[in-house]
This record gives sequence, structure tokens and C-alpha cells, in this order.
Amino acid sequence: MTTPVLTSLLPGAAEAELEDWGPLPEATGDPMAVHGLELWVDGTKSAGIWQCSAGPSYWRQEENEVIYVLSGRMTVTLDGGDAVDVGAGDIAVFPQGWAGTWVIHETLRKVYVVF
Repeated sequence: MTTPVLTSLLPGAAEAELEDWGPLPEATGDPMAVHGLELWVDGTKSAGIWQCSAGPSYWRQEENEVIYVLSGRMTVTLDGGDAVDVGAGDIAVFPQGWAGTWVIHETLRKVYVVF
């Protein structure tokens, strides 16, 4: 077992080589390309780098997720809630049960932890 240290990866996370993860299943418009790098996984828990092309999508969180946006910009709207802009340098928390839209305005790259 290895111990991934995110702090040592963050300086290079914006340029890290990512794998093609195919189209985003949550996309609600044209297909959206997803790329990523999983740094750690333990059952349903994971951490890594995720990148997605622009477009709208709908999410229902089955787990908790914390993200740190490295680049790009999106607007997230909780069902029945207000729209919130999230961009480079922002941290966002999507708790289990969160449901709503993500509209990615430009390719978004984030560091994520799902638990």
C-alpha cells in the first residue's frame, strides 16, 4: 500500500497527464469528455484529479464530495436553491443527498475527495 500525498502533487496537478474516462453519464446536453487520474481508492471512497469539458449536467450525490478547482469555471444550482459560481481556487462541498445542476462554462479541472 502506498500513501499518496496530495500536497506534493498539487503543484503539478494542473498539468498532470490524465486518462480518458469517456463521456460524462450525467450530461444533459451534448456529450461531455471526462479525463481523470485516481490517486487513491478504498471501496466507494476515492481521491484524485478530474477534468470535464463544457456543458450542462445533473447530479445526485450518493456520497460526500469535496473539491478544489484548479482551473475552469462552473455554476452549480441545488434543486430549489440559488445558483453559485465556482471557479479556480474555490473549494466546494457536495454532501450526500445533494441534487442539482452543474453548468461547466469552460473545461474544469478539480482535485476531488469522495467519501
